[in-house]
Amino acid sequence: MTEESNALTPPLSAASIKAVIAQFLTDRLQPKLEKLGEEDSEQRAVLRAGYAPKTWIADAARRVAQIQQVTHAIKYTHPDARGSSLYSAGNPHAADSEVGTHTLGTALAADVVGNAAALDVYKFLNLRIGERSLLDLAVADVPMLATAFSEDTEEAHAWMTAFATLAQAKSETASHKLAKQVYWPLGDGNYHLLAPLFPTSLVHGVWKTVREDGFSDEAKAAREARKAGVAHPHGVHEYPELAIQSFGGTKPQNISQLNSERYGENYLLPALPPNWQSPAIRPPFAVNSVFDRIFGNRPRVRQLVPILRTFLESVAQHNNVRIRDKRAELTGYLCDEALLYGAEQRDAVETGELAAGWTLDEFCQLNRAEQLWLDPLRGHSDPDFARDYERNEWPGEICRRFGNWLNARLSTERTPMSAIEAEHWRGVLEKEMRLLRRELADHE
Repeated sequence: MTEESNALTPPLSAASIKAVIAQFLTDRLQPKLEKLGEEDSEQRAVLRAGYAPKTWIADAARRVAQIQQVTHAIKYTHPDARGSSLYSAGNPHAADSEVGTHTLGTALAADVVGNAAALDVYKFLNLRIGERSLLDLAVADVPMLATAFSEDTEEAHAWMTAFATLAQAKSETASHKLAKQVYWPLGDGNYHLLAPLFPTSLVHGVWKTVREDGFSDEAKAAREARKAGVAHPHGVHEYPELAIQSFGGTKPQNISQLNSERYGENYLLPALPPNWQSPAIRPPFAVNSVFDRIFGNRPRVRQLVPILRTFLESVAQHNNVRIRDKRAELTGYLCDEALLYGAEQRDAVETGELAAGWTLDEFCQLNRAEQLWLDPLRGHSDPDFARDYERNEWPGEICRRFGNWLNARLSTERTPMSAIEAEHWRGVLEKEMRLLRRELADHE
C-alpha cells in the first residue's frame, strides 16, 4: 500500500467505524425521504427513527438470521429448493492443475443467500474500514466495533455474535427434493447420497474475467488496436461459442446476492471435443518414394530435421552417452512420424477415404516396398501382392530408404553424410531403427 492510499484510509477506531456506519445509513435513508413531501412530517420522523444507528443495527442483528454467506448455493438448481448451502474456500490439497474454488485464493467473492429483503444487512456487514470489513471485525470480536455499536457492552457483543454467524448454516445440513442428488454406490447395497451444489463464488470469478475481457476499456482499446494493425499491451481475449444461462428471471436477487450482481447471468464455455478438420489424405502419386518430398514436408518433420542437424553440428567433435541418447531421442521422433504417416494412409483405406488397391492406379509410381507398406489391403484381391507382403522383406527396405533420406537431409559441411562418416552414421542409424523395423512388422 502506498503512502498516499494510507493517507486516504481512516485508521481503525470506534470513531471511524461510526462514521462509516452513519454514511451508509444516510445514503439509504435519503432516497426514501426524497419520495415524501415536506408535509409528511410524521412519516419522515418514523423513517429517521428507524435509521438511527442503534435502532437499525439492532434490527439488522435480528434479520441476519434470514441470510447466509456461502460459496456453494442450492437455489441455482431450483429457486424453491430449501436445502443447505455451504461456505467453503475449497480443498487446499487439490492439485494446481485442477480448477475449483481453491484457485480463487484472495480473489474469492462470497455470495449471500436467503431472504432478499435482508440483503441490506450483508451490504452493511460488507462496509470496510481500511482492509477489514464490519463482518471481519465482528468475527474477530474487535472491542472497537462493540464501542461503535453501543454504549451497552452486553448489547453490542450480542449484536456482534449474531453478525458473526453469517457464514454458518442456519439449520442441520440437508438436501431437498428439488435439489440435485446422486446415489453413489459403495458396494454391498450401500451408497452415499451426494448433493452437488452450484459453485457461485467460482462462477463469479469466471464471469468477472469474461466481462472484463469483453467490455473493459482496456479490452475495447485492444480490439481497436487489432483493427488498426498495431500492438497493444493488454491483448485480446476471445471466448467463441459462449452461452449464457439465466437464473432468477426478472428477480435475480431472489437467487443470491452475486447472482444479482451478475444480472442473473452464468457464462458457459463450450465443453465439447474439438471439431478437428483433418486435411484430406492424398495418395502419393507421381513419386517413386514418399521420402522423396512428401514425408519431408510434414510439419513435424520440417521442425525436427533442422533440430537434429543443428545438434549434430554442435557435437561433431564429441561422442558420449548424453550425445548418443539425445541423438537417439530425436531420431526416434522422426521414426514415430514415419509410423504415423503409414498409419494415416492405411486408416484412410479402412475409413473409405482411399480405396483399397489404390497403388494399382496408373499414376502410382511407388516402389514395391512402399506399396506393401501403405496399401496392405490390396492383398485381399491380389495374390502376388499378398505373397510379397507375407515375405516380410519390405520393412528392411523401408528403413533403408528412410535412412538414405535422413542422411541426405543431415549432410552439412561440418557433418558430411558420405564416405566413411556416412557409413558410420548409417550404422548408428540402423541400430536405432531396429525398433522401427519391428514396429512396422507388428503394425501390419
